[in-house]
Amino acid sequence: MTSFSYAANPVRVVFGSLRALGEEADRLGLGRVLLVAGSRFGDRAADALGSRLAARFAGAAMHTPVDVTERALKVVAEHGADGVVAVGGGSATGLAKAIALRTGLPQLVVPTTYAGSELTSVLGETADGRKTTQRTPKVRPETVLYDVGLTLGLPVSTSAASGLNALAHAVEARYAPDANPMTDLLAAEAVRLLTGALPRIAADPSDVDARTDALRGAWLAGTCLDAVQMGLHHRLCHHLGGKFGLPHAETHAVLLPYVMAHQGLSDAADVFELAASLPIPHSLGELGLTEADIAGEPEAELLRQALDGTRPASPPSLKALTKQVTDSFAGAPDRVRELLTDLVETLHGYAIRTDLTQDEWEYAIGFLTRAGHITTDTRQEFILLSDTLGVSSVVDVLTNSRTPDTTPSAVLGPFYVDGPPETPQGANLAEGLPGTPLEADIRVTNTDDEPVADAVVDVWQSNEDGFYDVQLPDLDGPVLRARFRTDAGGRLRFRSIVPSAYPIPADGPVGQMLDAVGRHPFRAPHVHFMIAKPGYRTLITQLFVAGGEYLGSDTVFGVKDGLIVDFTEQPDRTRRLEFTFRISGSGA
Repeated sequence: MTSFSYAANPVRVVFGSLRALGEEADRLGLGRVLLVAGSRFGDRAADALGSRLAARFAGAAMHTPVDVTERALKVVAEHGADGVVAVGGGSATGLAKAIALRTGLPQLVVPTTYAGSELTSVLGETADGRKTTQRTPKVRPETVLYDVGLTLGLPVSTSAASGLNALAHAVEARYAPDANPMTDLLAAEAVRLLTGALPRIAADPSDVDARTDALRGAWLAGTCLDAVQMGLHHRLCHHLGGKFGLPHAETHAVLLPYVMAHQGLSDAADVFELAASLPIPHSLGELGLTEADIAGEPEAELLRQALDGTRPASPPSLKALTKQVTDSFAGAPDRVRELLTDLVETLHGYAIRTDLTQDEWEYAIGFLTRAGHITTDTRQEFILLSDTLGVSSVVDVLTNSRTPDTTPSAVLGPFYVDGPPETPQGANLAEGLPGTPLEADIRVTNTDDEPVADAVVDVWQSNEDGFYDVQLPDLDGPVLRARFRTDAGGRLRFRSIVPSAYPIPADGPVGQMLDAVGRHPFRAPHVHFMIAKPGYRTLITQLFVAGGEYLGSDTVFGVKDGLIVDFTEQPDRTRRLEFTFRISGSGA
């Protein structure tokens, strides 16, 4: 079974009448409302709000320009508004969301088109000709009130374009990598309602039943979009809309069948025919774009088809391909099948969601190949990759967080060597090496604070310059690396030097990755410990120097608060480390 998660949309949805606006405002505790509405329904909304109305703003604009939001915020401040009521299409909804993002004010939205965005935690804003999109619960409205009567006078062309925009929300949820059985049901019903309603609205704009189906379809489409990640369709529409000032709904309507075909959806041709039958623009050319505009744009071939409005060509179904691969694991053991199925679905979803190109995939393969070539017994590039992507820390938490009464664990790191030399208590791991002397007095106990005798404790660390012995081929034998056994009282004493912050090896593919994203390669100063004894869970961990560098930006995300320890300065400038490790029985 493929794992998934689903959180129900928390928006209160009311199908009723605009006359209920005041009652719904009272439910939210609103007493001084900013009404975002144009002239068409603004007066009726103001009447319904009555004395709750503090101010009106009629300047909402397509793609939610930031300068318009700033003007509206001044009105909010001047009138002490405690909530926002938006009545209109996507522009009004977008402005209400932008205000809520910056003020935290509750929203009551009354859609008059079939946008569906009123149900989502998504906000797209435009500044300097560039549209950026973010997803945050801060912009999700508290209440949405649907009044079918407000859509009866909506022109057929606007109805069709906004209906196809809503349909795009449902379609995108079908191929989202995080789709689940609930979003599949919502999307299927939304598609059924919208594809059935739009031709009936075109034939008879006064058909209340058709208008009702379209509004319900938009509601369901917005709900399922809120539960999944946005994909290629929205990225293209938001990019083109923000860059060229294209009309939002019409851009979605034009591109929808082409993106569906690109994603391998079998009903792309049906949606193309549906769009072709409706009185809307059918090509990017009709929206004003030219061949020169799309040259060099992402998915130029897809856009070129949409530029002319030609019938889209459909590649093989990507969902079918993914299923074919996962079905091939049917004979594997249960856990292997689960791991491989989820891995393939995640990888395929990633490729689809990011619209991965052949060049990008070949670069990724080359990156892994270079990591393999540089890996040796003493240079573990794949461990470095896992560490710097945080995967090692995720697995560490999943594996070891089930024993909260024990000392926190930490990543093993790439420089552990199995079977270090067994060393007597009190030995100096740093004999002859420069650095600030360190005296360590360690105890190992169980979760009842009883000493654990004869536990095997591996210790390893870098030298003062940040190198481990395995990185220095001229060294003779292990250095700053030893294996001890606790005494009858569970104690361990040794001497060393205070560890320094150091960079992980950055001369390979992992270092190139860190450079490319502007990250430093440094680890906070620490000493590694591995504690093992039959009957106990092995503890792999690190102790970090309190006050040391990079504690807040350790490049492998390995620092935990419970592992930051005082290396106390003594009168002779020696540092002293005292710490008690608590380990649990292997059945814990």
